[in-house]
Amino acid sequence: MAKAGYWRTALPRHVKLVSAAFAAAACLPSVARARDAAITVAIPATTLDVAVLTLARSSGVEIVSTEPGLHAIRCRALRGTMPVARALARLLADTGYRAVPGPGGIYRIAAAPRRVRPPRPTPPRPVPPADVPADIVVTASKQRVPLLRYPGSLTLVGTTAQPNGATGAISDLTNAVPVLQSTQLGPGRNKVFIRGIADSSFNGTTQSTASVYLDDVQLNASGPDPGLRLYDMQAVEVMEGPQGTLYGAGAIGGVLRLTSNAPLLDRVAAAMSGGVVATHGGAAGYDLSAMVNVPLLDERLALRSVAYVVRDGGYIDDPARGRDVNRVGTVGARLALRVEPGGGWRIDTSGVVQRIRATDGQYAEVSDGSYRRSSRIAQPFADRFLFGRVVVAKDWDSGLRLVSATGVADYHTGEVFDATPRGVGRPVAYNVDNAKLLLSHEMRLSRSTASGNSWLAGFTLISDRSALSRALGLTGNQMDIVGVTNVTRAASAFGETTLAVTPDLSVTLGGRFTSARIDGEPSATRRPGAYIRGRSTQRADPTLALSYRLAPDLALFARYQTGFRTGGLAVAQGIGRVANYQADSIAVGEIGMRRLRRGTTGLGLSVSASTARWRGIQADLLNRRGQPFTTNLGNANIQTLEASLDWVPFAGLRLDAAALYTYNRVRGPVADQSREDNRRLPETPPFAGHAALSYAWGQGRSVAPRVGATVDYVGRSVLGTGDLLDVSQGDYTTFGASAGVRWRNLDLRLGLDNLTDAAANRFAFGNPFGLAARNQVTPLRPRNVRLGVSAAW
Repeated sequence: MAKAGYWRTALPRHVKLVSAAFAAAACLPSVARARDAAITVAIPATTLDVAVLTLARSSGVEIVSTEPGLHAIRCRALRGTMPVARALARLLADTGYRAVPGPGGIYRIAAAPRRVRPPRPTPPRPVPPADVPADIVVTASKQRVPLLRYPGSLTLVGTTAQPNGATGAISDLTNAVPVLQSTQLGPGRNKVFIRGIADSSFNGTTQSTASVYLDDVQLNASGPDPGLRLYDMQAVEVMEGPQGTLYGAGAIGGVLRLTSNAPLLDRVAAAMSGGVVATHGGAAGYDLSAMVNVPLLDERLALRSVAYVVRDGGYIDDPARGRDVNRVGTVGARLALRVEPGGGWRIDTSGVVQRIRATDGQYAEVSDGSYRRSSRIAQPFADRFLFGRVVVAKDWDSGLRLVSATGVADYHTGEVFDATPRGVGRPVAYNVDNAKLLLSHEMRLSRSTASGNSWLAGFTLISDRSALSRALGLTGNQMDIVGVTNVTRAASAFGETTLAVTPDLSVTLGGRFTSARIDGEPSATRRPGAYIRGRSTQRADPTLALSYRLAPDLALFARYQTGFRTGGLAVAQGIGRVANYQADSIAVGEIGMRRLRRGTTGLGLSVSASTARWRGIQADLLNRRGQPFTTNLGNANIQTLEASLDWVPFAGLRLDAAALYTYNRVRGPVADQSREDNRRLPETPPFAGHAALSYAWGQGRSVAPRVGATVDYVGRSVLGTGDLLDVSQGDYTTFGASAGVRWRNLDLRLGLDNLTDAAANRFAFGNPFGLAARNQVTPLRPRNVRLGVSAAW
């Protein structure tokens, strides 16, 4: 995990101003065009990094640089017909840099040797790690904004691996990323929250507070995170909210943007990974994945595919039905196609399919022990997630960029709960099915200049259908009970501009106007004329932000932004009742400081403070009979402090740390029923922290061992707002350790998680019909070890 300061290049494919050393890049096969061929060059006067980018794009020659200062050097215009070597020589003249040719037609931009003294022989330097920062952009901002100058809090997750080395979903990142919180119902059922903006521990019909995007297209609008496994991902960006201007309704807590590795047009590539997991007192598990990248038409068309299968072994026993009943299986695949027809055009299309099957619930009961419970029937969960997208982009030499992104996400879940009352002989089952279909389209035009000015304008169209159906009764003879279907249609126009008032001071202004309408029906099956006409909502959300650079690698930022969620129709308290719930809104102001680490050693740091006013909070709740309902529970004020650092005191040794402190109080009819110290938002511990220490030997050598250790703390939180839900959870510390060795293209890793075998309660919920007993716990997975191996070609 890396906080502000760790980011990868988002430049076109021929230019790689990256922090990986040239020695590592030169090992890859290259089919670059002959560098001695004459080309037509037309490069305006600009900064050196932009000039090199333009030359690489027009020539097709791969250019690599580890130098951080190219953006600060101006170069003259260059026009004419000449070989790439001569063009580079003219661009780099009198700049203090030179072009070094390498194998396969690659060039490396390096500092020119000084002539004031003869060079002294020095021992070879170790190859720097691949995550050393370079001058790149924040893709989640939808503009080419360098991270140092981005005026807001942003976390870039450098790895998507769990503590034991396995690849998880977004909810598995919460320990290592304290600004993320999550429920723990299980894969495909977890709700994710950002920076304490949490509405409810239960899944219902309200819009999510955190929006999840995959490559410019939204994955979810309401309910839980689909639980997509993060295989073959380039980056995960946590953009703290609200993000009403850029992302619209529902992003009141922020945005999680997943960027997958794009197909490579110039070479064949493949990777495989696998591992086995042993859990103390539980069943074994395993994971397998494979990736293949194949160019279909040289420099024009490429295909990339990913497939995986994961089995999470169970560790909760039910005496009536067996041991380790909470097993989970996940199977998924992703297919992506990239086309570059020329002229600056690019077309990306991809599809995802994933299926999750859990044989039983993930909870235990305190009265039976930390990892035991008694239930009359199995309580399985199943989901199916389908996703498709088409993104068309066009880049002009002037810096103008057009993006059109269209997507469809189809998500269906089904779950069973044991609803047997005490004293009833035959078991009673409660079935819940959710079907969600999200269609989205966005088109935007943007431009960024070397002076620091940029602008963005676009529009978004969304159609979201969410259908909840329920049945209750003796097993095999359940009767349908009232459900609800909501159909949301929204159209938005948005714009944002950043003005460089001085070279160090930039101001960002923006706004979004949204018109939305929700119509609902108290049934999961559409009946003509049965819809209840909902309310139309028109709303404007502004943005005001600034960034001030104190030093080349140090900047201050401040931001004010608002956001909202639309209302809708939901199940109400009582039997067979439905009711409308109102829209809610939030306004957040924050200030912070960001320092980037440059080179292979040094310190990167980010700190920020924020305050939020959340009004009319929507929440999906449960009554004492275990039945769901949705209401506006009240208002909340939220204050947060967050910090992160990454420190490399010398090559090989690295310390990462992050922490979040939050204070909130909820006021309203529901919250006022709780004790004063429990009138808090759910899933938001006052303090959470993470630290990781690692050391790697022999960087750049054929055999490179490494070791690491982690410690994570999650403070005490409550299940929800109100006297029924003020159940304590959290307040635990976990430790992990790992060791590994890389040999050529093979990597072997041994990872241990929950070393102390803590049986803490991370989530106090599993079955709504047993909630009133207040003895449910969702324990941590017991001590476990994973042995994994991966290879890449």
